[in-house]
Amino acid sequence: MTTDVKEVAGKSFDYIVVGGGTAGCPLAATLSEKFSVLLIERGGSPYGNPLVMDKSLYGFSLIRTDEYSSVAQAFTSTDGVGNCRGRVLGGSSAINGGFYSRASEDFVDKVGWDKELVKDAYAWVESKIVSTPELTPWQTVVEFGLLEAGILPYNGYSLEHIEGTKIGGSIFDIWGIRHTSADLLRAANPENIVVLLNATVKNIIFHSNGNENETRVHGIRFMKSDGSTDQTHEAYLHKHKNSTSSGDVILSAGALGSPQILLLSGIGPHEHLKNFNISHVVNLKGVGKRMKDNPCIAVLVDTDPQNRLPDPPQVSGIAKDFKFIIEGGIIPISSNSTRMPIAAKIAFPASEGKLKLSSTDPRQNPSVKFNYLAEEGDLEDCANMVHLLEKVAKSQSVAFYLGVKHQNNLMTTTDEQRKFCKENARTYFHYHGGCTVGSVVDDDYKVYGVKGLRVVDGSTFMESPGTNPMATLLMLGRYQGIKILKEREDSSSSFSTHQKH
Repeated sequence: MTTDVKEVAGKSFDYIVVGGGTAGCPLAATLSEKFSVLLIERGGSPYGNPLVMDKSLYGFSLIRTDEYSSVAQAFTSTDGVGNCRGRVLGGSSAINGGFYSRASEDFVDKVGWDKELVKDAYAWVESKIVSTPELTPWQTVVEFGLLEAGILPYNGYSLEHIEGTKIGGSIFDIWGIRHTSADLLRAANPENIVVLLNATVKNIIFHSNGNENETRVHGIRFMKSDGSTDQTHEAYLHKHKNSTSSGDVILSAGALGSPQILLLSGIGPHEHLKNFNISHVVNLKGVGKRMKDNPCIAVLVDTDPQNRLPDPPQVSGIAKDFKFIIEGGIIPISSNSTRMPIAAKIAFPASEGKLKLSSTDPRQNPSVKFNYLAEEGDLEDCANMVHLLEKVAKSQSVAFYLGVKHQNNLMTTTDEQRKFCKENARTYFHYHGGCTVGSVVDDDYKVYGVKGLRVVDGSTFMESPGTNPMATLLMLGRYQGIKILKEREDSSSSFSTHQKH
C-alpha cells in the first residue's frame, strides 16, 4: 500500500480498479492472480483506526464526519434525508453494521448469474472474513420480539435469505474486530498489485485509434485527495500487441461514485454534461438514472438517550414475502449518548430518482434524489410495515428488557400509518442504481459504447439483494474477477489457435 502518487504516475497496468470498497477489493485481489492491477482508493487505510475496527465504536464513524478526510462521507439527498458513503479502503464494509447475508435464489435467477460460481464466490469471501456472532442480550431480545410479532419460522443461524427470523453472519469476529473487504487483499498476488490510497479519480482518459466509431479507454486521471484539482497524474492500461483482448478500467466506486466518474468523463446525457462544459464522449442516457434507496422507518424503544454500548444488528426478521426487513441495534447519537431503534425497510421500492453532477470536483458529492415513497404502492407497503414494526417494538420481550410496562397501543388507522411514513422516512444506507445492467452496462458489466470500461458495484443493481447488500457485493467482486480471468483465458487460447492456422 502506498500514498505516493509518484509510484504510480505514468505507469501502465493490465487492470485499473477505481474504488477499494466492498466490491473493488475482492475484484482487484482476484485479477492479481494472473494480471498486474492498480487499485486506487480515495480514502486511507482502515487498519489502526478504532472507528473502523472496533465493534464497541460501531456507528461513531457516521456521526464524526468532515468534508474531505473522514472514513464516512456524509451527504444529504435533495429529498432532505441524511446519508453516508464509505471513504476508506474497505468502503462501506468499514462503516456499516457488518451484517452478512446472501442474496435469495430468486435474485440470482433474476440477474442470470452462474449459480455454482456464485456459491463458490460467497464461500471464498466467507472463509476469509465472516464469523458466527454470539448474540448480545439486546439482540436476543430483538429476536424474541420478532418471533412474538409473528415473523416465523425461526431459522436460527443462516447465511441464506429466507423468510422468518434468523441470526445472520457478521464481519465482526468474536473479539469484536471488524474484517472489511480490505482483508481480502491478503489473497492478492503481492507481485501483481499496487494499492494507491488517498487518491481521487477525476476522469477516464480515452484514445481514438483512427477508428471514429470506437471509443477506447486509455487510462485514468487522478489527484491527491487532499491536493489541488489542477495537479493531476495519469495511469494507463497496458497495450498488448499479441493478443485480441486487453484489460479494462473497472469502476467500483459505489452507487454515487461510479455514475459520477462516468459523467465527469463525458459519458452520460449530453444536455447535462453541456452545463458543466464537459466534452461529450458517449451519449448514455441511463447514467445516473434509476437511483433507488430502500425507505426505512425506525421506532425508538428507549424513552430517553442513554450511554449504552453500541450494538450492531445480528438478527433479522424477513416478512411478508421478503417485502419487509426488520432489525434492531443500539446506535450512538453523540460521543456519550445512544438510542435504541428497531428499524424496518421496504425491500423492493418502486420509487426511483436520479443523480446529477453538482460540481466538477470529484471529491464533492453529486446531487441525488431518491423520491422516497413517491409511488402509491410504496406508501401502502410502508403503512403495512409500520403496523408490523410497532408489534415488534411494543412486544412484551422489549418491554420486559427495558423494565417498562407492556403497552399495546398501536396506531389504528391506515391514514395515521401513512402520515407517520411520510414524516419519518429515512435511509437504511442500501441505496443503489445509477449504472444499471441493461441501460449503462451489459450482462458482462461492460459499459455500452466504450471498449475497455466496466462497472462492478451496487450502482449496477436494480434492487438491493438479501437483507443487506454487502455479502452480495463482496461476492460480486470475486465472481466478476473469476469471469474476467476466464474470458481472458478463452480469448488467448482462441487467439493462439487462430495463429497456428
